[in-house]
Amino acid sequence: MSTTTTNSTNPTVKLIGLLTIIAGAIMIIAGGVTWGAVTSQLKAEEIVVSAVTEDEPGSLAGKPVAGPFTAFAQANAINHHALAASEGRTYAQIGDDAKALKAELAADGASESEIAEDEGVVALASARTTVMNGSFLRTALFSSVIAYGVAALVIGLGVLFAILGFALRSTSTTTVVSTPVVPQA
Repeated sequence: MSTTTTNSTNPTVKLIGLLTIIAGAIMIIAGGVTWGAVTSQLKAEEIVVSAVTEDEPGSLAGKPVAGPFTAFAQANAINHHALAASEGRTYAQIGDDAKALKAELAADGASESEIAEDEGVVALASARTTVMNGSFLRTALFSSVIAYGVAALVIGLGVLFAILGFALRSTSTTTVVSTPVVPQA
């Protein structure tokens, strides 16, 4: 009684496995390049994480912004300082306050030039500009945090694709073992 072993390879599965490995490698490289590009751009700006307050500066205060955690910390510090400068009011709230003050001054008979030169209106415009600039800076920093997240996601998916590709290639070969049937008398 002899046993026969036959190996058969599915070329389509093997090709799909190879293409999946290549796609994974491309994703890993693309994610790494994106991560590096964002890091180099942040470093080129030479931003240093500001202390949130003197009593509680934050664990990353004084460090250069060169990654997702320092970018997030700097965005939070900017938010804290912008709200402190505006007495806790947002851009929209300051705009509402300015409209109300202008309407009050106009109702009291002030001219447009007097309203524009009013001490309160000028102070609100200055506070609104500060909050607006803080918002723009925070948005830019949060964009870099998002870019880091996307880069990490792409790298992770690239690793997953590569593992899946290797699994497909290893399962593309099947082994069949056959033993002849002996007729019974």
